[in-house]
Amino acid sequence: MTTEQLYNELNYVNHSREKRLFYSKMVINNPALIPKLLDLLFMVDDKLSPRAAWVLEFMCTENTATIAPYLEPFTQGINKVHLDPAVRPVAKICQILAQHYYSKEDNLIKTTLTKTQQERIIETCFDYMINDEKVAAKAYSMVALFLFGKDFDWIHSELKIILDRDYPTQSAAFKARARIILKKMKKK
Repeated sequence: MTTEQLYNELNYVNHSREKRLFYSKMVINNPALIPKLLDLLFMVDDKLSPRAAWVLEFMCTENTATIAPYLEPFTQGINKVHLDPAVRPVAKICQILAQHYYSKEDNLIKTTLTKTQQERIIETCFDYMINDEKVAAKAYSMVALFLFGKDFDWIHSELKIILDRDYPTQSAAFKARARIILKKMKKK
């Protein structure tokens, strides 16, 4: 399948779990599509960029190892993603990568995610925290940053400043996640 054919297929992806799952399994079963999907994701001003992000998110949820060979291009491009419907799934993928990296179980992400790639994820997550993003992107970013803070000492103090500053003006969902993260950081 060419990039153009995949682009046309993304027209059929919608918010339904069924469609996202169908296309994510198609990509999992044909890993040669992953670079093409990333190319479409990073066409950041295109209306189909978020649909590529949705499929990529479901792919990572179903089988995180499939993104391992593509962590370099993924982490190089995530800071360019700006459309709201694409930011949320990118933030979720960042959270998934952090969770797998710090998992007690052996997995491919632990051995392939480099410090440079982690730093790119951290930078993007901090951007999501300080920019005017929707609460879901901020919540996923909080979790990723909290986890990466285990190896990067400065993260927790910076994250705490942002959470304390934004807490009074944010939504109930933000406040709920922030309370959990702040409580976990206090235990450390």
